Amino acid sequence: MRLKFFGKTDIGRRRKMNQDSIAMDGKQKLFIVADGMGGHKGGEVASKLACETLKKYVAEHSKTPKLDPRVLLEKGFQEASRMVHLEANKPSEEEDLRGMGTTMVAIYVHEGRVYIANVGDSRAYLFTQGEIWAITDDHSLINEQLRAGIITEAESATVGKNVITRSIGFQPHVEVDIFDRKLLTGESYLLCSDGLHGQVTDEWILNRYKQGELDRFVEELVSESNNQGGDDNVSCLFVQVEP
Repeated sequence: MRLKFFGKTDIGRRRKMNQDSIAMDGKQKLFIVADGMGGHKGGEVASKLACETLKKYVAEHSKTPKLDPRVLLEKGFQEASRMVHLEANKPSEEEDLRGMGTTMVAIYVHEGRVYIANVGDSRAYLFTQGEIWAITDDHSLINEQLRAGIITEAESATVGKNVITRSIGFQPHVEVDIFDRKLLTGESYLLCSDGLHGQVTDEWILNRYKQGELDRFVEELVSESNNQGGDDNVSCLFVQVEP
């Protein structure tokens, strides 16, 4: 099986800078989307540093004999959180970096399985058998209150949608959700920041996916997010599994 992948990140229509970062490493079969937060330029620095740190960690440790890919991703995310936290707390004049952090969602393919790791509210979706499935859970105040039954879907509009309950860099250590499944031909995966899933419905994404011409898929997802207002930076990374 081989992987075909496309990615795009865009500033949107209302922000002055793009604090999202993406990484596509076909050699390591590692794909990452991060959505930074904090300060004038803190979010941009945090998301870029997190992506670079995870890429470097996987490249340096993926050949370690008998290392479980789940452990590899866990340790890579922890190293990213440590590095962002360290950078945010350096004694310097860069006050804009204080308190910075980032979401991060990643896919790593190894020996016929796909491993998905997530912190924050950037998402991973699976396309299979004509359906779309959200693999990851958002680490957000809205989602946690919904899951606990504290609020209903109808009441969720009153809760701050941007309140994140886990992030890379807020503390040196972070709890990471990790999932894995068999890699199957004909299936596809989408990683995205909340600039997409906060603007465009899963139904719209699935309907566009079913139309084919997937070389243009991420471009049209970004365009639709901007058509719906472009309130946030938007990033999409699409991975197809081919024979």
